[in-house]
Amino acid sequence: MTHAHAPADQTAPVADPAALEEAVRRVGDRWSLLLIDALIDGPARFGELAERLGTIAPNVLTKRLRALEADGLLRSTPYSTKPLRLAYELTDSGRDLGTALSVLRSWGARHHGGEHRHHDTCGSELELRWWCSTCDRPVDEYEADEDTVV
Repeated sequence: MTHAHAPADQTAPVADPAALEEAVRRVGDRWSLLLIDALIDGPARFGELAERLGTIAPNVLTKRLRALEADGLLRSTPYSTKPLRLAYELTDSGRDLGTALSVLRSWGARHHGGEHRHHDTCGSELELRWWCSTCDRPVDEYEADEDTVV
């Protein structure tokens, strides 16, 4: 199948499903993604997270926080020792995942009537694209090497 933007003689690369499988294994449930999103703007305490997420049971919140910390996506820091109380914040890896959530949020907005992000200067709806910092230009899917990890 030829990519819509690819020249006729080139096809889009087939993505290795292992990377997506690993991502889904680590954060493929609703609460994990919503927790990452809830921490995008900075650290929060357990009660604040429970309030932001609304209907999550405390035992489920505890389990997800522990799993995300074990996976290196967030860290906990005590703010009280008696009793022990923790604040949670994203690691660099967790903040990177926040970028992926922006893409997912954009998709949801386009396909389910949500709010789109717009350019302040001209008002146009924003698009997410791959960008090559060396060439200083956008890169189409057929130009991207899925197997290269830097």
